[in-house]
Amino acid sequence: MARIVAGVGTSHTPAIGAAVDNGKAGQPYWLPLFEGYEPAKRWIAETKPDVAIVVYNDHVNAFDFKIVPTFALGCADEFPIADEGWGPRPVPVVKGYPELAAHLVQSLVLDEFDMTIVNEMQVDHGLTVPLTLLFGTPQAWPCRVIPLAVNVVQYPAPTGRRCYRLGQAIRKAVEGWDEDLKVVIFGTGGMSHQIQGPRAGLTNPAFDKTFLDGLSQDPQRLVRIPPIEYLREAGAEAIELVMWLIMRGALGEKVEEVYRFYHIPASSTAVGHIILECR
Repeated sequence: MARIVAGVGTSHTPAIGAAVDNGKAGQPYWLPLFEGYEPAKRWIAETKPDVAIVVYNDHVNAFDFKIVPTFALGCADEFPIADEGWGPRPVPVVKGYPELAAHLVQSLVLDEFDMTIVNEMQVDHGLTVPLTLLFGTPQAWPCRVIPLAVNVVQYPAPTGRRCYRLGQAIRKAVEGWDEDLKVVIFGTGGMSHQIQGPRAGLTNPAFDKTFLDGLSQDPQRLVRIPPIEYLREAGAEAIELVMWLIMRGALGEKVEEVYRFYHIPASSTAVGHIILECR
């Protein structure tokens, strides 16, 4: 059967992608960040996943404010790269796995999660930056990708508890697929940051590091964090961290933390990263 072997949590700051695309990754400002991801690149090269389920949020590219799905699963053969105002990123088109995605939708809907089926969708930096950080700059992405877009832009966002339970349902669905596949699930976004208003530029390392601790040691504590606490303690955009709880819920109870990295600043945000293997 297919199985989820590990989870990856990582920020998806758009400036990271711009630094790579414009040849600035080796500059003094950016070098410590990219060096921090080198162990992760080695890890994923050794793990060789067949499929990556990437949980991310669209930034008003695939979806505008006419339609805002809470959970949208990409079921297409491929996903073009969105033009976010400065041209599409020069990265490979993302190849999907429509058969497995359709199976996931069926299983999740029958498990009482109301999934939006998306058969045509562009993907933006929320998905491509994590792929770049883990896979580098290949001619083609080395595995198939199933995008799972979560609404954390338009109030109300789903709760951490709901996201964690969705992760558990994803694990069940993956294990119901009769093919020998290694699956890695990404939870992206965060960590602490706010990009507008009087608190623009806010970061909270104490909150971020406690959150990383909770992922490996006590996820149930994280599940109980109310949405207002993310906003109050870690900035308006820190609500993206509920997407990491989908990743964590999909891993089962026992995990081993194999790598962690934390860095400030990257643009105006705190960058966090963790790799958890299923045990």
